[in-house]
Amino acid sequence: MQFADGDDPLFTEYKTIIDLTHLTPGEALAKAYSKSPEDMPARLSVISWVLPIGSKIRESNRRHSLTPSRLWLRGYGHGEKFNRAMRAHVVKLLTEMGYLAVAPVLQPYFKMWGYSEDKGYYSNWSERHIAYAAGLGSFSLSDGFITERGIAHRCGSVVTNLILPVSPKTAKNLYSNCLFYTNSKCKACIARCPAGAITENGHDKTRCREYI
Repeated sequence: MQFADGDDPLFTEYKTIIDLTHLTPGEALAKAYSKSPEDMPARLSVISWVLPIGSKIRESNRRHSLTPSRLWLRGYGHGEKFNRAMRAHVVKLLTEMGYLAVAPVLQPYFKMWGYSEDKGYYSNWSERHIAYAAGLGSFSLSDGFITERGIAHRCGSVVTNLILPVSPKTAKNLYSNCLFYTNSKCKACIARCPAGAITENGHDKTRCREYI
């Protein structure tokens, strides 16, 4: 778990990188309280966390090549159920302490499968991009988010007006944890993808979505 400054320029840049509809922390909090961003506190913090997937689940999935293992699917479903509960718990804890708080993914305004011709599929609150802003890792050729514990995990976040110390960003650049970008030799995700949606040029979100 790490913390990002709600005013980090990255959150505004995401409107260009992801889509104009991607929310800033101020917008996400304001929408939850039916206010305008100007009516929100001047300073905000973003709490971001990563929940690593256990080794047994990962090992079971390695034995499958066309579809995920049954254990992986269970872990995915139950893991995200726990993640949603954790988001709600953190929001409840903060609001009981007298702070404003919101988990954007739990809000009615959350949009998971937006689409644009130039960017492909996107959400209006990307947990991976929030985790990047909080210094929890970097991206990969496959668009996955690579942390110190690897790429198999669930991410979650909460926006609040509780001011927390900003965590340092250890990634040197957007792809510093991806071996393909650091030495151009690793192509494991290309070989692993059953849809052929990953190439040296990146991740074809449309082809990936069609396979799923």
